[in-house]
Formats: sequence, C-alpha cells, structure tokens
Amino acid sequence: MKARKIKDNIYWVGAADWDRRLFDDLIPLPDGTSYNAYLVQGNEKTALIDTVDPEMSHILLSRLENLSLERIDYIIANHAEQDHSGTLPQILAQYPQAQVVCTTKCKNMLIDMELVSEDRFLTVADGETLSLGDKTLEFIHAPWVHWPETMLTYLQEDKILFSCDFLGSHLASTDLYVSDEDKVYEAAKRYYAEIMMPFSRIIKKNLQKVRGYDISLIAPSHGLIYDRPEFILDAYDEWVNSEPKNIVVLPYISMHGSTRKMVEHLVDALIANGVTVKLFNLAVTDIGELAIALVDAATIVIGSPTVLTGAHPSVVYAAYLANALKPKAKFVSIVGSYGWGGKMVQQLAGLIPNLKVEIIDPVVIKGSPKEDDFEALDKLAASIAEKHQSLGE
Repeated sequence: MKARKIKDNIYWVGAADWDRRLFDDLIPLPDGTSYNAYLVQGNEKTALIDTVDPEMSHILLSRLENLSLERIDYIIANHAEQDHSGTLPQILAQYPQAQVVCTTKCKNMLIDMELVSEDRFLTVADGETLSLGDKTLEFIHAPWVHWPETMLTYLQEDKILFSCDFLGSHLASTDLYVSDEDKVYEAAKRYYAEIMMPFSRIIKKNLQKVRGYDISLIAPSHGLIYDRPEFILDAYDEWVNSEPKNIVVLPYISMHGSTRKMVEHLVDALIANGVTVKLFNLAVTDIGELAIALVDAATIVIGSPTVLTGAHPSVVYAAYLANALKPKAKFVSIVGSYGWGGKMVQQLAGLIPNLKVEIIDPVVIKGSPKEDDFEALDKLAASIAEKHQSLGE
C-alpha cells in the first residue's frame, strides 16, 4: 500500500477503518474512523508521528515499506492510547535504532501498556525542539486533551500542526483533505461532544495556545487534514466559548405511555414559547446524537417513568452520560410518572453533580397525566422560556 504525499518529504501513512462502528465499546462510529500516522523526512533524520490501531498494523507497515526507508530515527508518540500506540512494538522491532519521543507521563504509560523498553525513550519538555536536519519538530504539551500525557507536534518549516486527538473527527474517507465541510463539521462536533467536551476549560486554554502558531495545515490523528485551519479552530471556538442557546434537550423513555404524553405536551408548550426542542427517545437513540445536542443546549429536561423506586435504567445512563460530558447547560428539570412512589427525582439529581445548573421544579405525577398536570407542564415550559431570555445578559 502506498503512502500519500502531503508535501515534499511529508507523507500520510495511516489507515482508514471503514467498518468500525464502536469505539472503546462505547462510542458509536456511524462513519467509521481513521488512524492517522505521518512520516516526516529531513535531510538528516526521519520521524514517524504516531502509529495506528493494532488491527491496522499491516497497513502502516506496508506503507512504510513502500517508501523504501533506510531507517526511522524517531517515533513521535503524541498519545499513549492504543489506537495511536498499538503498533509501536512492531515498528520498534522493524527499526531497532528508532527512539520513542514523548512526554515523561507518556513514557511511563507506554512502558506499562505496550511493554516498551525504557532505554528506547527520549522525553521532551514543552516547547522543546528536535532537528531532522532541514526540518524541525516543536513539541507542545497539552495535558488532558484528552489524556494526561498528550502532546501536539508542530513542524516549523512547513507550518503543519500534528494535533493528535485535538481537533479530530471519527471519519473514514478516501479524501486526504477536507472537501465537504458540512459533513466534517458534524463529525468533528460529534467527536468534540463525546471526547473533548468534558475537558472544555482545558481545551479553551490549548485553543488559545495553538492560535499563537502560524499554521498552514492541521493534521489530526483521526479524520481529514484541514487545509483551511480556521474552519476547525473557529468551530471549536464556538463550541467551547459561546453561551448556550435557546435549546432544550429532552431525553426520555416511556414504558406505558404516561411519560410520553407528558413529554409530547411539554414539547408543544416549549415550541409555543419559542424554545427549540431536541427530543431523544432513549429506546432508539444514538448516544452520539444526544451528545452533539448537549453542546449547545441551555436546558436539559429528563423524562422518565419510575421502575421500582427509581428512574428507568436507560434514563439513569443518560443522566450519567450528561454528567460525564459536562455540557455548559444552565438549567435542568425532570418530568415523569410513578405508580406507587419512589425517589426518582432525588436519584437523578444525585447523578449530575458535575453540572453547574439550576434545577427547575420537576413535574412528577402519579399515574396518567390529568388536567392539573398538563397545566404544571405549561408552567414549566413558560419558566424555561423566561430563564432562556436571560442568557447572555
């Protein structure tokens, strides 16, 4: 398999995974993904930036063999996660003179996870450079984007930022560069929502840090290369820094129809009050779509029946997910029904300690909704609309 040229002596040598539909046995991949590795040849030294998932090791090795390399001097390990480092042991065996260049934390993780010998490492500090002769790599530490050992690599002469997971997207494609910005925007937003949003405060600092560099290309570890860097930088700026919008995200489930009737009435009432609603039936929802919606929402309303004394397990999972993703929502409420009692509201409220939100009075009823219950839902919708009007003041 052939490497793909990016610029003179710079190649993409990664692999597209068209068939993968789940990442970490958790994250849906509707468009597959790619594992991007890059080769940079200076006139004195050669560096491989990241490897690929071990399932795709044969593709990386084939592309490197096709280049007829005499040697690889450095393997830049921007990130220790296995979809980046899983082929590292095979590359080290193939190129015994190569050193692994990474942060100190990454070194310790690779020793533990990939059993790499300690004498193969060269650790680098934030801002440190490495000369390949006529090309210079600069290392930018970016801890907690999204693991504690992460770094980015900047190729000074060609102004290429190899951004690791930062600014990436899960997307398999025959394209090397972004051609369909609408499609990539959605894939990148999904990626941000599922992986980067829990670290939004840290992302904000690193976004400012990256904007200090003169960048012609952004080459992430997943997805396509951005030959218009402002496209993805501006998108991240919007996702990270903008105020939440006049949107309610409403994940719900209904066993016998009572909660569904409440949700349908509330949706109509919110629409009548000028509020956009994004509705997710958790029995059939792609959690990635729910995560995307959480990026912009000002309010989360959780809809659930009572199972024994608590919320439906699917709703518990959705609340746990929202808590883990830490969206910038300002308000939360709960609607639902019960047969004989329970502690659903207390349970769900206890599942979202990471959310810095105001809890609007829930509407939880016994049995099927009655006229008074529908009036309570109308009041809830009006209250949400009023609170949304204060956003940005």
